[in-house]
Amino acid sequence: MSFVLVGISTYTLYSKKNMTVDPKLKEISGIEFDKYSRLWAINDGGNEAKLYRLNEDGSIAKEVLITNAKNIDWEDMTQNKFGHFFLGDFGNNEQDRKWLTIYKIENPIDIKADTAEAEIIKFTYPGMDGNPVAPHERNYDLEAFVALGRHLYLFTKNRTKPFNGITNVYKVGDHAANFNAELVGSFQTCTTLEKLCWITSAALSPDRKKLILLDSTSIWLFENFEGDKFFSGDVSRIDLGIVTQKEAVTFYDDNTIVFTDEEFVGIGGNTYTIKLDKAKKKVIKKKALPKPVVTEPPASKTSASDPTKTKEPKDKQEKDKQPTSKQPLVVESISVIAVSFVTWITQSLKQAF
Repeated sequence: MSFVLVGISTYTLYSKKNMTVDPKLKEISGIEFDKYSRLWAINDGGNEAKLYRLNEDGSIAKEVLITNAKNIDWEDMTQNKFGHFFLGDFGNNEQDRKWLTIYKIENPIDIKADTAEAEIIKFTYPGMDGNPVAPHERNYDLEAFVALGRHLYLFTKNRTKPFNGITNVYKVGDHAANFNAELVGSFQTCTTLEKLCWITSAALSPDRKKLILLDSTSIWLFENFEGDKFFSGDVSRIDLGIVTQKEAVTFYDDNTIVFTDEEFVGIGGNTYTIKLDKAKKKVIKKKALPKPVVTEPPASKTSASDPTKTKEPKDKQEKDKQPTSKQPLVVESISVIAVSFVTWITQSLKQAF
């Protein structure tokens, strides 16, 4: 039975496969489409400080070296509405990097040579004061960010012990400067196994109306939020099937998501595509409906000098003067909270491997 479940979850992932990427990108950690809708990718830390443009068959078409950058731990890539690319060198597994870096470059279609120079953004967390981080506060690793307006929003990869599943959202500016990251929100994915639901990438739709967060088994979809209050609207989850090291996600258009995973013992190393209008979504939360405004109709008045009006009997007038009680208006707010996770997949994998 366990092998049947593994087979189903494997099909759930591989039915979305688009292409296998070049082995040179075996640690692919961030992807973005340029203005010509061509896919670019970066590698994880320890590799060259390069961007790679991919052909439709997954082979490498072009490499661009960022001459003033180091790839200490590149973890994600995003772009703003003007097409500038941002490369996040902010991986912090050991929670010991106080100052982290984001490289900002022009849209790759404007880079004619095989090298480019980046604008450098630096930031730190107010909670990191140079002292060792306590196990229950280890939430300063980072693998996901998006650009909105003139700010970058950073989604932490939770490494707390015990694991509490909360990703914190911090805000910094999108230009060259040193910033203290500002905490602006948080969201809890799960509290079971951190490697299944810690956040590894993020993306905003081109129309800036949808946010997605990626983990090893799911895409979390956030819609109908207000401003940068990403978790204030509707929340749903898309199951991605078998557990692989999924590290990068982006939008191709407002309805199409592309994500990747790293190759490990012959599994993964591919790009996958999801159409949101066809995807099966599990509703986690619906945005609370506003309470309707109830107004009392104006009371009718009878003029004493109007001969056409009939005067009410005195006992009726006295009765009207008595206080009346009003039934309170009861408004039902619709809130659907579904705690959804693929525990059965995890158990199956443990038995299978």
